[in-house]
Parts: sequence; C-alpha cells; structure tokens
Amino acid sequence: MVDIQKLKTLREKTGVSISLCKKALEESNNNLEQAKKLLQQWGAQVLTKKAGNATSEGAIFSYIHHNKKIASLVEIVCQTDFVGKNEEFQKLGQEIAMQVASNPAQSVEELMNQEYIRDPSKKIIDLFNEAALKFGENIKITRFLRWQLGDVL
Repeated sequence: MVDIQKLKTLREKTGVSISLCKKALEESNNNLEQAKKLLQQWGAQVLTKKAGNATSEGAIFSYIHHNKKIASLVEIVCQTDFVGKNEEFQKLGQEIAMQVASNPAQSVEELMNQEYIRDPSKKIIDLFNEAALKFGENIKITRFLRWQLGDVL
C-alpha cells in the first residue's frame, strides 16, 4: 500500500503525474529516494523512445547576470506548442539559460553533463529526463550562446 504522505511529497518534488508517482512508490516499497531514481530512469526512457520525434516548437531563453557582464541565449525545442508554452517548460528554459551563463560549455553534450547549479546532486540531463516524463515529449537543447564582456567572438 502506498503511503499517501510520501505520494504527495513525491508529486510536489517532481511534478510527475500522481499515477506515475504511485507506481514508483509501489515498486520501491515506499522508499522516496528509490522512487525518485525510478522516475529519473523512466524519464530517460521517454527521451530515448521519443528522440526521433520532430521538434518544431519551443522557445529561446535569455539570461543577463546582475553585473551586466555575462549573458546567454538558449534554444530549447519540443514537439508541440502546448508544451512550448507550458509554465514548467518556460521555467526549465530560464534555468538552463542561467546555467549557461554560470558555467561555460563548448557543446550541448558538455552542457547536459554539467552539475546543475541549484542542485549539484543532479546533472542537466536529469532535468531533461524529469521534464520528458512530465511532458511526455521529446525536448532538447539545440543551441546556445554565452557572452562575457571583453571576450572576442
């Protein structure tokens, strides 16, 4: 039997549907940490399964550091405009733009393997796995730019 309080906590922390949270808790015998890991694995499976799906929607996100000396632009694409306009998708985009400004990367692959600045226990790929599970769509970073005052392009 699923612990209702743990179900509520897992849902609040992940944003994943109640049915998937319930399934994860059932399979982990109400172990919250194991349930989170299961949800991450399932998110990775969703991304892998949907990787070939066309991504013609999405948005471009920007971030300018408070000192006005570092800025970034990030293009994140998804399959539908419904997801592209979703508040959680918008929040993900802003977080990734801040990540790009904070930690230089040379490629999308390098960026995806960086530790997330707000939670070093996660990598950027983990955020995308979680988002894929929430949205049920292929989402990905297609390109990004980072500027720092005085750098030569």
